[in-house]
Amino acid sequence: MHSTKQKLLKSLLCLGIICSVSPVFAQESPVKGLVRDVSGQPLPGVTVKAENENTRKTAVTTSSSKGLFSFNGLAMGGPYRFIFTSIGYQADTLSGYTLTAGQQVALNIKLKEQSNALQEVTIGYGKSKRNQITGSVTSIKQDEFNRGVVSSPGQLLQGKVAGLNITRSGNPNDKPAVILRGPSSFREGAQEPFYVIDGVPGASIDLVAPDDIVSMEVLKDASSTAIYGSRAANGVIMIVTRNAGKGLGKLSYSAYAASESISNSIQMATGDQLRTYLKDNGKVLDKVSDNGSNTNWLDEVTRTGFSHNHNLNFNGGGENSSYGASLNYLDNQGIIKTSGLERFIARANMEQRLFDNRLKLNINLTNSNTTNDRIAPQVYNNMFTYLPTVGVYNADGTFYEDPTRTTGTGGYYNPVALLENNTYQGKTNLYLINGSAKVNILNGLDFNAMVSMQSEQINENLYNNRYSMLKQGFNGYAERSSIKNTQKVFEGYFNYDKNFGDHGLKLLAGYSWQENRNGDGFQTSGQNFVSDDLLWNNIGLSNGNGSTVVNYGSIYISTLRLISFYGRAIYDYKGKYLLQATIRRDGSSAFGVNNRWGMFPSVSAGWNIDRESFMSNVSFVDNLKLRAGYGVSGNSVGFDAYTARLVYGAQSGSYFYSNGKWLTAIGPIQNDNPNLKWERTATVNIGLDFSLFKNKLSGTLDFYNKKTTDLIAPYQVSTTQYPFNVLTANVGEMTNKGIELSLNTTPVKTNNFSWNTAINLSHNKNEITSISNDLFQANEFYTANVGGRGQSGALGYQVIKEGLPLGTFYTLRYAGKDANGKSTFYDKNGVASTANTGFEHFTVTGSAQPKLLYGWNNTFRYKQFDFNFFIRGVYGNKILNATIADMNAPIYAFQTNIAAQTLTESINDDKAQFVSDRYLESGSYLRLDNATLGYTFKIKGTKTLRVYASGNNLFIITKYKGVDPEINMAGQTPGIDYRNFYPKTRSAIFGLNFNL
Repeated sequence: MHSTKQKLLKSLLCLGIICSVSPVFAQESPVKGLVRDVSGQPLPGVTVKAENENTRKTAVTTSSSKGLFSFNGLAMGGPYRFIFTSIGYQADTLSGYTLTAGQQVALNIKLKEQSNALQEVTIGYGKSKRNQITGSVTSIKQDEFNRGVVSSPGQLLQGKVAGLNITRSGNPNDKPAVILRGPSSFREGAQEPFYVIDGVPGASIDLVAPDDIVSMEVLKDASSTAIYGSRAANGVIMIVTRNAGKGLGKLSYSAYAASESISNSIQMATGDQLRTYLKDNGKVLDKVSDNGSNTNWLDEVTRTGFSHNHNLNFNGGGENSSYGASLNYLDNQGIIKTSGLERFIARANMEQRLFDNRLKLNINLTNSNTTNDRIAPQVYNNMFTYLPTVGVYNADGTFYEDPTRTTGTGGYYNPVALLENNTYQGKTNLYLINGSAKVNILNGLDFNAMVSMQSEQINENLYNNRYSMLKQGFNGYAERSSIKNTQKVFEGYFNYDKNFGDHGLKLLAGYSWQENRNGDGFQTSGQNFVSDDLLWNNIGLSNGNGSTVVNYGSIYISTLRLISFYGRAIYDYKGKYLLQATIRRDGSSAFGVNNRWGMFPSVSAGWNIDRESFMSNVSFVDNLKLRAGYGVSGNSVGFDAYTARLVYGAQSGSYFYSNGKWLTAIGPIQNDNPNLKWERTATVNIGLDFSLFKNKLSGTLDFYNKKTTDLIAPYQVSTTQYPFNVLTANVGEMTNKGIELSLNTTPVKTNNFSWNTAINLSHNKNEITSISNDLFQANEFYTANVGGRGQSGALGYQVIKEGLPLGTFYTLRYAGKDANGKSTFYDKNGVASTANTGFEHFTVTGSAQPKLLYGWNNTFRYKQFDFNFFIRGVYGNKILNATIADMNAPIYAFQTNIAAQTLTESINDDKAQFVSDRYLESGSYLRLDNATLGYTFKIKGTKTLRVYASGNNLFIITKYKGVDPEINMAGQTPGIDYRNFYPKTRSAIFGLNFNL
């Protein structure tokens, strides 16, 4: 009773206060209101813009935690319109309000949740609502990104987009390999999508902190990508970052700390196991190779890595200007000692609106500084194969080494000494400035201009100290290089957007100019230092030895220019029938003089079936769109100003006598090819977008046929016709055919609880259809010559051949052991013998291309708790486990360590390590990639604090016997695990997000 009386008194007191101040409130706030959702719940954080329809002056505010808002200082008169926008809700407008002194305007509005069909999607040179898009585009928003220790934006999309295959190792310095809808080039590094960041084509993704990304759009088919012409054959990824804000200043801070450890390893023999194995077979290690130790070298070179990330963002704005700034710091410590990545990114942007919003000016500044601490590549092999029967150190504290075996750079080295005696560090400073202007010339007609300059300074440093086995006798060796790359871009284009009754028309016409100047720098080296203390910091202190040759490297300057003209027309009738056509004409200085210009057209159509009259009674269908398109795009990745030109260089083994000395001869090292041009990819895409049961179930189904022609490859030619014996030419053809399915559903949604689940599936079939033409003939190319100890004569362990996919394995066929425990192999007739090891017995044994990629995401929310888990995987591919093959060498057990599984092999088997289909393993896996539990504290108004705990790579189901089945699928030789794999990590993460 007492409590009830207190509550009544408090209510009466509050009512009295409201009544007493209401005249004042009415005087100061002529407009106030309430924003709610369709269920009547208040919506906080809604942006409300008041615009005078005559003067076009605006004011902006946001709704409170109770959905309330108000405006102060609005000029009397009008008419005014009030525009309400919020992420996840359909924008709405209230119009026709006139303000009169002494009278208050009260607004009350309910916002509807935004269906997928109405969401805005970024496309080339503009935006469009999803129900107006006729191409295949997947949009991933910030709350859908992968969580974890992310050093590259590409990791945010891993497993999230149907048809997008992203693989990465545990190395913080390695960028993930990204392939969309299968490989479409033979060339290394030429299969990655083209990136456009905030409208800047080709900007480096290292400029963007993952926390600053708002959305990423993946443009898949040529009808979507052809607007980027000669660079878009591998797809386009559009990245949109936080831009200048509006309204009151907002401050947000996010941070996490993570602990990472090795998730899996190869079980190697211990020192005692190796001694017993040799003893049982009548062999013994010499004294240099056995001092009684029992060393686990993997434990000696690895550690628990600790990482932390911090991101601070501030933005706001007034009536005619807005601003934003962010700082990001990442320290990602690698699990192999001395490796790691440190990055600092600072961004600032500003927007100014002039002449009643008819002119908008934007300027963006970004600077990224990255330090990469790397390790000697020989560590990867030796941390497994170095003999466990010796210790890390000698009795005098120096590192144990066997100098008789440490010759060259691929030999037998103490892995701990490799880390301590060799220092590799790279520093990259990236700077991007871009500005844009948008002029509203007439109603519906805008002109946009954008200019940008990106500067990249790369400094690489190496020091092998006086104890390094990699540079024996050099008494300290230093090497430094400094390279500057610059990219300048200008874009100017007109946009026309107008509706004529039932007809809608959007037109785009533009011009683009780009210049890339790369390799502006030098390299030098020095040796024989008095002290190791200065590392590479003063090469002038090196002394040489009288015959020292300075390593100047092969750095050279090249300038590449690209000029383009492009246009696009989009037409819709009553929102039912959609038609789009684009064309781009590109000219590039990289290609032959006969083929410097190329045309890249596309056409696509869409039908919003749900808007037809015959669908009016089909209540369970919210959106249903059929679309089809065809287009052509190109691939010019990896080309510079000299790719198609005759190049001269040093002729190894050729000398001429001059002035009493023999000098290295100069001669042709690359042929001129005036007909060289970009690879072209033509894509047919048919898709269906749907949303059902009041948007509880939505999805996309796509079928595509992608054909790439003019594939570039090196061909042997006669030196009677050409100065050099190899010519780079356009010859091959390749196809990728596939199907993609994405589904998103919310089975349960109440006021307190919701469950959202999304799944994506994709199947792709890759086939090489030609590697010859009238001028150049080839039956096959052999690649992936990883080698096998004692195995000679192999030209490669993969084959490029017509009718086969890229990444086809070409190996011996293992037939088991004979009576003496020796490995046997089949010949072409199926007869087994230990002698069948020649290359003539090699045959096709499998493919690295997966049959299925999948991802499954689940998000649960209960009041202020949220829980998410994400599963992804691959099915149907093969991996050549050349690492295990190399370690399964019983005949070499007295020279290097062996895998634990080798302890059951006969020590007399001198071919157990030969690469064959014995080591061709299933690459299929299912991985619980992430699980996150969070809780959000509502502090005051729109202020929130979210804390969370997350785990990455929690478990994996696979039959693969190597370190991890997530092997790099990019390049010419996908699916090979060969002694160079940085171990995958398992991480525990604790973080927070604070919004003020």
